Amino acid sequence: MTESRPLSNAKLGVLILLGAETMLFVGLIGAFLVFRMGNDIWPPLSHADIQLPRLITGANTLLLIISGLTMFLALRAVQQDQVKQLRIWLMFTGILGLLFLVIQGSEWIQLVHKGLTLQSGIYGGIFYVLIGCHAVHVLGAVIWLAIVVGKAVAGKFTAVRYTGVETCAIYWVYVVALWPILYVLVYLV
Repeated sequence: MTESRPLSNAKLGVLILLGAETMLFVGLIGAFLVFRMGNDIWPPLSHADIQLPRLITGANTLLLIISGLTMFLALRAVQQDQVKQLRIWLMFTGILGLLFLVIQGSEWIQLVHKGLTLQSGIYGGIFYVLIGCHAVHVLGAVIWLAIVVGKAVAGKFTAVRYTGVETCAIYWVYVVALWPILYVLVYLV
């Protein structure tokens, strides 16, 4: 019989945070669905000529999903005391997260130039609040990851001491898993 690790306060804190985040996103998704289902035509006629960038966002979704895999590989590396691999996988994860944000930002710039803004009506408002809220969470995850990378480079993690990597991985995977739901709901349906 293997002995399981106790639930650390850090891990419990992240799980409580994710409970709160889930409530936030359920509320935002609920608001989106109320507006979406409350309109016979979606997007509204005032925005019918603006097409969301489904293809590039789909490719961007794949980048974020791959970052979830690289984060898993980083966690597995530290559990196996492969510190060099940990650093490599963490850096790949961070690069993919930053790339996701850059691509999403460039999409928003194009959409704003086409007339889809936060102030352009309920369609633009709910789009930017929901998708923007997720982007803020990805940015927060990237910042957290940068701190973890710094600690990994400083040699702070081992196979028996890796709570910082584990809690960051939990949050990262949550943000990654949330995005395909938002992509399908906002871009494809």
